[in-house]
Amino acid sequence: MLYWLQNLSDGGDFFNLFRYITFRSGGAFFTALVFGFIFGLPLINLLKRKQGKGQPIRDDGPESHILNKQGTPTMGGLLILSALVVSSLLWVRLDNPYIWIILFVTVGFGLVGFADDYAKVSKNNHKGVSGRVRFSIGLLIAAIAGYWAAMVHPDDLAFRLAMPVFKDVLLNLGYLFVPFSMIVIVGAANSVNLTDGLDGLAIMPVMIAAGTLGIISYAVGRVDFTEYLDVHYVPGTGEILVFASALIGGGLGFLWYNAPPAAVFMGDTGSLALGGALGAIAVASKHEIVLAIVGGLFVVEALSVIIQVVYFKRTGKRVFLMAPIHHHFEKRGWAEPQIVIRFWIISLVLALIGLATLKLR
Repeated sequence: MLYWLQNLSDGGDFFNLFRYITFRSGGAFFTALVFGFIFGLPLINLLKRKQGKGQPIRDDGPESHILNKQGTPTMGGLLILSALVVSSLLWVRLDNPYIWIILFVTVGFGLVGFADDYAKVSKNNHKGVSGRVRFSIGLLIAAIAGYWAAMVHPDDLAFRLAMPVFKDVLLNLGYLFVPFSMIVIVGAANSVNLTDGLDGLAIMPVMIAAGTLGIISYAVGRVDFTEYLDVHYVPGTGEILVFASALIGGGLGFLWYNAPPAAVFMGDTGSLALGGALGAIAVASKHEIVLAIVGGLFVVEALSVIIQVVYFKRTGKRVFLMAPIHHHFEKRGWAEPQIVIRFWIISLVLALIGLATLKLR
């Protein structure tokens, strides 16, 4: 919205700044951050009054959770989503289709997560909405987004999968690109959801991944950068950096209250929405494979659950003391902040490796 202030510029004044993605990214970051600081505490107090007992804690989880996390409200993802959407609408170019695709996925998965959180707190049961229903709606949202993105991409990139490192490789998936996009988006959403099990554990890796994908999107959206880096040019994706900056600002505002001991949990409202957003950014910027590197922590968390379930069904035994894998380390005696900070470090290292694929050709 504020982008159109550049029309008031004569080319050398303050209003000229609004034409630059980097300036608007900074504005989006600070707007979302301040939004989080202003509305965070009122939202937490409201959630406490409405939810009473807070998020239901699983009886089969780590014993410390039953003692320390009982009564903590959930749905804190509403704070992130509100800050993200408001800031994005203020600072992005509203004529950019990639922004609307990503917002569609983010809000869509956020609504699915909200319904699940509401069912949990209203029934005081950790099961919430049926997993089949959540999964089906998520697939529908992702299918629409995948096809929409393919329609927006340039003809030489539409329905194709770009491979990192191999600069000239484009796999023509045809209409299989849509199912592939569904796997990327739904997989990312559910992987972040599985990671959200400790105070501050999910939000920092999400911000790191969003910042990394935002930089990549900015780079592939500039023809001069793509020529230098030998990557595929995707016009218009530079605007995604503004969205990613808003996500980081909103995430930091939330982390202020989610830092151990958490005053609020993001819940499925936040984790599904943010994971879906990462998947949508990857699809829009043609860096789906790189997402698996940058978001490698989320991949490991999801794989730990899959391995645990499959192995237990086949043998009746467990590979991990508890899945997802962060609970395994809790069971082994690691302190919660120790797990969280070490996982943050891993996320940062993986993000740098993902960024390196831009130049490694």
